[in-house]
Amino acid sequence: MGPRDQAGSDGSRAEGGSALKGVAAALLDAHGRVVWWSRTARWLLGWSGEEVAGRSARDVLGEVETYPESSAGVRRVRLRHRAGHVVEADVRVSEAEGSDARLVLMRLPGEPGGWDQERDIARALLAQDGIGVAQYDMAGRLVRTNAAMEALRPPGAGDDWLDGLAARDGGGSARAAFERVAATGTPLAARVYDLGSDGGAVALSMSCFRIDDVLGAPLGIMVEASRVTGTGPQLDAAYRGAFEIGQSLDVVQVAQDLTRVLVPALGDYATVDYPDDVLEGRDPPTGYPGQEASAPRRVAVRAADGVWPARLIQVGEAIPPVAETPDIAAKLVGDVLVADAEQARRIFGGDPEVIARFLPEGVHASLGCPLYRRGRFFGYAVVHRTRTAAAFDETDVKLMHDLCARTATAIDNAFRFAREHQTAVVLQRSLLPPAATRSTAAETAGIYLPAGGSVSVGGDWYDAFDLSSLRVGLVVGDVVGHGLEAAATMARLRTAVQTLAELDLPPDELLTRVDDLVRRMQIEAEQPDTVGGSCLFAVYDPVGRTCQMASAGNPPPALVTPDGKVSFVPVTPGPLLGVGDNPFEVTTLTLPPGSTLVCYTDGLLGRDVAAGTERLKADLAALSGAHGTPAALGDALVARSPHTKNPVDDISVLLARTHVVAEESTAVWEYPADLSAVADARAHVQARLEAWGLEELLFSTELIVSELVTNAMRYAGGPVTLRLVRDRVLVCEVSDPSSTQPRLRRALATDEGGRGLFLVAQLTSRWGSRYTARGKTIWTEQNLPEA
Repeated sequence: MGPRDQAGSDGSRAEGGSALKGVAAALLDAHGRVVWWSRTARWLLGWSGEEVAGRSARDVLGEVETYPESSAGVRRVRLRHRAGHVVEADVRVSEAEGSDARLVLMRLPGEPGGWDQERDIARALLAQDGIGVAQYDMAGRLVRTNAAMEALRPPGAGDDWLDGLAARDGGGSARAAFERVAATGTPLAARVYDLGSDGGAVALSMSCFRIDDVLGAPLGIMVEASRVTGTGPQLDAAYRGAFEIGQSLDVVQVAQDLTRVLVPALGDYATVDYPDDVLEGRDPPTGYPGQEASAPRRVAVRAADGVWPARLIQVGEAIPPVAETPDIAAKLVGDVLVADAEQARRIFGGDPEVIARFLPEGVHASLGCPLYRRGRFFGYAVVHRTRTAAAFDETDVKLMHDLCARTATAIDNAFRFAREHQTAVVLQRSLLPPAATRSTAAETAGIYLPAGGSVSVGGDWYDAFDLSSLRVGLVVGDVVGHGLEAAATMARLRTAVQTLAELDLPPDELLTRVDDLVRRMQIEAEQPDTVGGSCLFAVYDPVGRTCQMASAGNPPPALVTPDGKVSFVPVTPGPLLGVGDNPFEVTTLTLPPGSTLVCYTDGLLGRDVAAGTERLKADLAALSGAHGTPAALGDALVARSPHTKNPVDDISVLLARTHVVAEESTAVWEYPADLSAVADARAHVQARLEAWGLEELLFSTELIVSELVTNAMRYAGGPVTLRLVRDRVLVCEVSDPSSTQPRLRRALATDEGGRGLFLVAQLTSRWGSRYTARGKTIWTEQNLPEA
């Protein structure tokens, strides 16, 4: 049988969500004949699998099959389409191990994620002229450099001039470092290498990383280098330490990182001050707002001996106001300010008390720099020298400028993350229901904890809502991913679950419909793998005390019975939403009155699910007797869990304390399919409503029962079951063995029938129907008369 492709009859392109999306492929045997042809190859070149089966690859691919496999890997080739026009494509040829067969991979240039993406990245790096860049292949041969790297090359040096440079910290030659990066893929960050034989007065700070293609095959390495003059051991450490600034999204931690680099690299005392806008999470306005508007506060200090003098401004203390002199304004809106002891004292007006608060004793020189980013003033950093009288030189000024620029960028990044995180949290919380609800069926309490640290808010949610016949729906779910997209996806799924639940679908069918929705969302999304999630849906009936539930990859809920025993509901876990083609199973159980159902997402268990499950069971057993309400139990459970202090994933918990409708508030009758039994139904209803003291509802209820029971006997057969339930509303249910749903229609003036359901709708506050295991149930609700 020849090769087959799976394109449609129109030759349309078939794309999946894998790394080979958009890649055309052909498999050639040892004689160069086509033995397999992909659907995307048909889309690219027009030939079907049947047409190319057994043909020589030269007939359809030209000389492609003769290209040897190489480290470069990709060639730009002109291919001929079946219709005659030329198709330009990037082609990679891979040889089979132990065989002469070859795999030919082809894709159009410039497509997202294409093989030329690495070349685009390299081209962008090489085009800039601020940092020296060199590209090497996997064999260590120089491929290309930019003008900035050529400017760093010593006169008369060859192409391999970087190889012989020795690391200042004794880490070996640059060539050895390049080979390690190429072999392991572990990047090299800001290592200083001596340049020339001038005693280390001039050096290069170099970083190196490996570049891979879209399939993960290494293509080579990229080296970045910049000149560092006047380097010493402390300055080398400063450049390496600069990479630690900004690792945290906490703006105070960023300031502390900066002071750790400034001392001892540049001086003996360092301070960082922020305006209150930064500390309170507000994005500062553009430009310098002035001292009064900025209200600066000290956030980080560091001394070389580890002891910060008590007479200086302490961390957390507001910066005392100083007269707005030209020198003060210049230091806040200008660039790096270099000052000797006399200049530093003059900046503060010569007032001894003010100087004593700002300048350490015995100061010889000071270096200050504002923290600006995108025109916004984020703060000010200062470093002082007391142990040496040496003035700050140009190298120190450049280092100070670079460190403060990196710090300002880190603060700005933290603000951007904080804004998105706060927006997502607000959106997430606004889309969740009230934390606590109370209904006939259950008392519920929900808890949502967003992920902490650098992880953005995710798509966890919980929900509890009333259903027909006094039942309650309980939902917990977790959407794949984090950020605003996950929150928006969560909102869509929560709305879909509520809408489908209003149709009285059983849990398994509801999850099937939600799974279909998720798969449609995957088709619409640019990255299908980012759409999906888990969900648990349960329905509790307080009349029969039954609970039905189904799970789409969500952990099983815990059940705490009134006697304090804790167990996990043996729900059969179905596949995650978006997988499809797998049915969901319904688990049904009868709950004792006062039972507590604890539904949760996997964030509560942590990474070790087995250990987390055992810990949850033990915590519930210890807490269930001491905390009465679901809200109190939920708060205690969250406080006790080790994963809630700084959660690495979102956590949602929904606790439901079940109630039951008293037996004396329900009445059930069964009738044969005999229209004469309608009179019996009216009589039974009249007697029961009089016993309940609901005479005001006699007329409307008898009319509703007459209409529904008559229709059931006439169109569905018997037996017909009638049930009344008295609670906050009067519920009337009529069940029959037919699966045909009733339909409300508008009757014409000449019609003799068709007005029954219209009258039912006018006499009730709500009505509807739902399928059951043996047919359907039509239900109505009437508001009780005021006492």
